[in-house]
Amino acid sequence: MNGIHDMGGMDGFGKVEVEQNEPPFHESWEGRVMAMQRAMLYAGAWHIDDMRFAQESLPPRTYLGASYYERWSLGLAKNVVAGGFATAEELKAGHASTPARPLPRKMTAEIVNAGLKRASFFRQQQAPARFKPGDRVRTLNVHPSGHTRLPRYARSKTGTVERIHGCHAYPDAVASGKGDDPQWLYTVVFDGKEIWGPDTDPTLTVSIDAFEPYLEAVR
Repeated sequence: MNGIHDMGGMDGFGKVEVEQNEPPFHESWEGRVMAMQRAMLYAGAWHIDDMRFAQESLPPRTYLGASYYERWSLGLAKNVVAGGFATAEELKAGHASTPARPLPRKMTAEIVNAGLKRASFFRQQQAPARFKPGDRVRTLNVHPSGHTRLPRYARSKTGTVERIHGCHAYPDAVASGKGDDPQWLYTVVFDGKEIWGPDTDPTLTVSIDAFEPYLEAVR
């Protein structure tokens, strides 16, 4: 979706301030929010792209006024309510008043200690890849209302396929409840001037990972 989260190429947000020796968490609650989000993902309550879309669809004023983990927390609350795991009233009250919806599985300390790993999004191919390394492609100029992994700054731009990563669950489909809809994933390289304009450093290139539905061949 075209939301405030899609900031690539936007101006007016000030200088990026780098915090030296930045800790993983600035407050203890941030670690708890991350743990809750990871636990719900492991439990199969929702997909990582549902997590992303919940944050992307926050109102602009809320999104810009929140810290990184505040967005995680707000998105977590949205998905908990949307998934029927708790009501908005229960979240506000801080306790359950109705029976909880069961989860497919539960994260335990033993699972974490054994080495929790991120799930693989690789899927079996449904058709041959349309493109190969070296092919010239153009990204589509699309404006979806739902989740997408194609940023605005890289739409309607011409680049070169550098690498094929195989077929993966397609985020746009997953976050809209249409299942995995496996699609080929490519690394596409663009000249910096193609992305950022004629005043860009001529030595700069920009690479993005783009799913096949985002691309068309350049003849």
